[in-house]
Amino acid sequence: MERVTFGSGGVELVGHLRLPQAPGPGPWPGIVLTGPLTGVKEQVTGGYAARLSEFGFATLAFDHRNFGESGGTPRQHEDSGGKLADLTDALTELAVHPDVDAGRLGVLGICLGGGYAVRFAATDPRVAACAVVAGCFNDPAAFRSGMGPDNYRRVLRDLSEVATHERASGEPAYLAAVADGDGEAAMPGREPYAYYGTERAASPHWQNRVTRRSIHALLTFDAASWAERLPPTPLLVVHGRRDDYCAPDAAERLAAAADGELVWLETDEHVALYDDEAVVEPAVHAVATFFDRVMPSIR
Repeated sequence: MERVTFGSGGVELVGHLRLPQAPGPGPWPGIVLTGPLTGVKEQVTGGYAARLSEFGFATLAFDHRNFGESGGTPRQHEDSGGKLADLTDALTELAVHPDVDAGRLGVLGICLGGGYAVRFAATDPRVAACAVVAGCFNDPAAFRSGMGPDNYRRVLRDLSEVATHERASGEPAYLAAVADGDGEAAMPGREPYAYYGTERAASPHWQNRVTRRSIHALLTFDAASWAERLPPTPLLVVHGRRDDYCAPDAAERLAAAADGELVWLETDEHVALYDDEAVVEPAVHAVATFFDRVMPSIR
């Protein structure tokens, strides 16, 4: 594993590049990874990246702007447009590497990263294939319908007004990323805390906070409608049959809209696909097999 740095819109990003330890010479197919809200490269994306390198892929797991070791301000802020730019430059970092085949580049998104991966792959033809695991496919139309138009508008107004208060105070407003029990958090409930709030996700570069304005970004970022614009780029959707945080029916709709492949895994909870060997192993195998098949070797 090599620590790498690269720029994106004037922001320095930090990642971990892994090259395969497989027999034979490169160039190797490359995969860029993007992951859950607040996640850093030592957590979910790093775990998948390490496993995929064992299957013969060069992988790049990195910290998005404002998070982990990467630059950017305000810290711990979800910048949707910025994250798409990060993915563009991360893919370029792989494409110019002498041991990577620029004609065989893929993107893997996990949880929130699933939506970013789909939208990114739909707009960057260098992406030869896209895979998502336990994907969260943000859909403002669905949010507005579920919350009701008036309530949706009220929540957006309240979140927008945070910017006014921040300007007056000179400091960003934060809330916890996860909280034990019923505490306020961007990712509330037992499951996120069971992962991020324990040794399971231990990383010196992860912080248990996120800007309040990040919620506005999540409620307005559109990933779902881009699925129909993804073809002819091949898509694989791997999802748990039980997932209380990223709805299985949304994964099914997205796969159908993009004419993609869908693999179901037996899960009891969303975060199982972060680090539970019983389901991570078949998820990685499905992703590796998919990329191998749709990005055939030129050697």
